[in-house]
Amino acid sequence: MLTALWPAHWSRSQRSNATLVAAVILMVLALALLGQLLALLPEPIGPNAQAFSDGARTTLWLTLLSGTLGLVLGVCAALARTARWAPLRRVAGFYIWVMRGTPLLVQILFVYFALPALIPGLNLPEFAAAVLALGLNVGAYNAEALRAGLLAVPRGQTEAARALGLTRRHVFFDVVFPQAFKIALPPLVSNFVALLKDSSLAYAIGVVELTNVGNRIQSATFQPVATLSTVALTYLLLTTLVTQVSNALEQRLDIEGRLQ
Repeated sequence: MLTALWPAHWSRSQRSNATLVAAVILMVLALALLGQLLALLPEPIGPNAQAFSDGARTTLWLTLLSGTLGLVLGVCAALARTARWAPLRRVAGFYIWVMRGTPLLVQILFVYFALPALIPGLNLPEFAAAVLALGLNVGAYNAEALRAGLLAVPRGQTEAARALGLTRRHVFFDVVFPQAFKIALPPLVSNFVALLKDSSLAYAIGVVELTNVGNRIQSATFQPVATLSTVALTYLLLTTLVTQVSNALEQRLDIEGRLQ
């Protein structure tokens, strides 16, 4: 969307960099001005504009932190899934099987209510429990995307690198993983955007994010149409801006020029 605004003679790298900067600036402005813009609307939105703004910020922070955790877990699980040691592959496979085979809401409730019962002394705040549960969930999906990327790198790349005398560590980090990451980038971007919407389930354990704010306001004002429409439009704004940032990163990292 934003990429089409730049001059045609700009290179793909210049357009992606400009899009990335513009999308980040727009996101910062949107979060900074959201409360002021909503304050101009009639009841029940105007009097609760600051609550909507705070909820949107909480949603974004929840997404960024859990997305970062999910990327780290995804890399580790993907490496474990492709490891030579069979027990490590089984552990990673079990983690992915459980996370992908159970509902995200159940995982959030389990981390918040059941995990402290299993590990005495572990009392996670609502926000931290939501970050952990969301990170564990998206990490399993990221792991499969990265594993597919690792398997998609031609074996000849590895053989050629070894023929040049590179160590196994250098072959992986300098040859195999960069190509695998670029191959896996589109599903990773999709997982991150989906995570922004999935973060709404954190309301179940009391995290005051955007959905929780909307539910509280519509319960107090008995005006669900206006309230939930505002929540939906705010999510649409956030997902659109996050998608622009993600697409710009995707184009920026596509060194081979597959994306146009």
